[in-house]
Amino acid sequence: MVGELKYEISQNAYIKLVLHALKHKTTAVNGVFLGRVNPQNENIVEIVDSVPLFHSNLALLPPLEIALIMVEEHYGSQGLGIVGYFHANERFDDAELGIVAKNIGDHICRYFPQAALLLLDNRKLEALTKGKDRSPVMQLYIRDASKNWKLVGTDGGSQLVIKEPAANVVLLDYISSGKWQDVVDFDDHLDDIKKDWLNAELFK
Repeated sequence: MVGELKYEISQNAYIKLVLHALKHKTTAVNGVFLGRVNPQNENIVEIVDSVPLFHSNLALLPPLEIALIMVEEHYGSQGLGIVGYFHANERFDDAELGIVAKNIGDHICRYFPQAALLLLDNRKLEALTKGKDRSPVMQLYIRDASKNWKLVGTDGGSQLVIKEPAANVVLLDYISSGKWQDVVDFDDHLDDIKKDWLNAELFK
């Protein structure tokens, strides 16, 4: 790994996947991040958008492969690729990075070695809703030289930065207004193809 990687995540990419997790509180959920390496600094990965994937049977390979192909085809035309993976565990008190998340993260790393793996931190999310913490509610994992996933510190001076400082304020507003109900993931789309997995109307 060249230098210390830093991940700059856009407000919408961040909020969309937190809302996805809130919509399916009793199940594990996942998603992918889209972005690119900063043209001026190869140690900065810019996360521009995100796509909620599944809330059931996360480990099933065929639906995952279909979803990744569709995501790559759509965003590739915009010069973006899959640069990371998001996972929220089923249990509120489960803060461990599980085998499914690691395996999907490993798969993405084959195509984008600097890929980030972001795990929802329910304790931080709870602290945020109580006004106690304004740091990102995701834990950042990156692969070390031996290709093991390692947790990176997510507090001040972090390698994970939300580009818009007020993102958590906006997130709280969306939580209180029930915005999470509007999120569509690939499971929803596969059940009803009229449902838009791109969530184009979510923030309008």
